[in-house]
Amino acid sequence: MLKKTLSALAIAALALSAHAADVLKVAATSVPHAEILNFVKPQLKAEGIDLQVKEFSDYVQPNMAVADKQLDANFFQHQPYLDSFNKDRKTDLVTVPNGKVHVEPFGAYSSKIKDIKDLKDGATIAIPNDPSNGGRALILLAKQGLIALKDPASLTPTPLDVVKNPHKLKFQELEAAMLPRALNDVDLALINTNYAIEAKLNPTKDALFIEGADSPYTNIVVARRDNAQSADIAKLMQALHSPEVKQFILDKYKGAVVPAF
Repeated sequence: MLKKTLSALAIAALALSAHAADVLKVAATSVPHAEILNFVKPQLKAEGIDLQVKEFSDYVQPNMAVADKQLDANFFQHQPYLDSFNKDRKTDLVTVPNGKVHVEPFGAYSSKIKDIKDLKDGATIAIPNDPSNGGRALILLAKQGLIALKDPASLTPTPLDVVKNPHKLKFQELEAAMLPRALNDVDLALINTNYAIEAKLNPTKDALFIEGADSPYTNIVVARRDNAQSADIAKLMQALHSPEVKQFILDKYKGAVVPAF
């Protein structure tokens, strides 16, 4: 009788362990990343994976949580940001196989002017304070002819790399999440689309100018090197690359988010 009880307990323990192995914890910023992940939850559940989405409001903690093995993967960033983060924080996070999902065209917003032609000399421009997104903002300003950069091919220029500034623009570097709140305090703000959408800004209507769909800043799914090729993450990517997800992105975001698959 004792052997049968122990055997039953062992089977129950194995079943519990198998169930735990199918829990996939993914960090994301709320819009659009968490919304897209929550959309594929039912599909993954049907495949035996319990997708748990953990929402964050910044760009640092989602990477640290994965690096520290608190979470399995994250979905919020592009490759230039990941490269810069790994270099600065001495982490070894990687893009998972076939990890590209979508592009969020980066835009410029203002509460003071309706047309970029009305931007005054000496205007204050708010840009993200991290190297990759700050550089992305400066590249977009350069494409508008507002400034010129020392190395046009660099993806991570800083305000120190501005070699021509005919309008004497002043740059204010802020945490990316804070940029929408700074709109009333600056003349122009370059804002990541996820934060623009959260602030009820419509990138296709409210942005004075915006990146094209050919942007190199594709949003990716990231994991640790030791689990990037796991079966559960592979199933997550299959779900994220489905025709249903592509249609969901097109219908919900109406050009503010563009599928990259």
